[in-house]
Amino acid sequence: MISNRVLVTGANGFIGRHVTPTLGREGWSVRRAVLCSEGEDNEVLIGFIGPDTDWSAALEGIDCVVHLAARVHHKHEEHAVQLYQDVNVAGTLHLARSAAIAGVRHFIFVSTVLVHGRSSDGRAPFSEDDPPTPQGVYGKSKAAAEAGLRTLAREHAMRISVIRPPLVYGAGAKGNFALLTRAVSFGLPLPFAAIHNRRAFVAVQNLTSFILCRLAYPQTESNFDIFIVADQEQVSTPEFIERLAKASGKKARMFSVPPKLLSTMLGMIGQQSMQDSLMGSLQLNTSKAIATGWQPEVGLDKGLRLALSDSTRPTTLALY
Repeated sequence: MISNRVLVTGANGFIGRHVTPTLGREGWSVRRAVLCSEGEDNEVLIGFIGPDTDWSAALEGIDCVVHLAARVHHKHEEHAVQLYQDVNVAGTLHLARSAAIAGVRHFIFVSTVLVHGRSSDGRAPFSEDDPPTPQGVYGKSKAAAEAGLRTLAREHAMRISVIRPPLVYGAGAKGNFALLTRAVSFGLPLPFAAIHNRRAFVAVQNLTSFILCRLAYPQTESNFDIFIVADQEQVSTPEFIERLAKASGKKARMFSVPPKLLSTMLGMIGQQSMQDSLMGSLQLNTSKAIATGWQPEVGLDKGLRLALSDSTRPTTLALY
């Protein structure tokens, strides 16, 4: 390892709380960029992330950046387009330019598979070569940030790695994973037994291990690379729920509702994104990531056990 000074944005978010201690154990000197101070060592307050953020102090002496911070959830997403633009697009590109000017060698951007859309139904698993077809404000903002980073990589010597994970699960995760965990814990019957799909997920430990691999990977000819990362197993929604229940020592309670009827019901209550994420398939081709020598460190069952038993309980979320 030539250098070992890394800045992690979103360090007190869900993924950041897993990434930062792991980097420390692997010998990296970690500087934590946070919005609110927690009194930790090597912490730098940056305030709001946007096109005017002053990154000079945070980037001083830094060799690599892992950019996790993002606007993910908003109650009225369709009315917050400018907020997503300011944080996820303009904020990311401003940080990347500032990093390049500061002499940072490697910039890792955690994006999302939602740049491909919400479902792979009727087609081959998504790969890095597929043209982006994002849906929703969040996915579109990440796709725009990726496009800007590709352009920036042609203008600067800084190496840029983009990582596209599916739903990241782990201790403290919110979103659909938290909803399913609570439903299983309370023994609620769920109407998903008749769903026959295939979806990719990624344990936060596996995403973290790939970030470590990218930081340690030798420089290649390309200054810009994109990687899709996921667990080895890609399972149906009912199987995921069954294995989540097993990990929590519970019994999964599911019943059958015809998929068309269930889809109509979810659509009527305005849950299009939930409909896609629970009923549709989202299969991913991870062969490019595997070709770098990386392998997922934990399987689905172990990842779920860790998600339910880990004492880490993040207070903020950066769910990808």
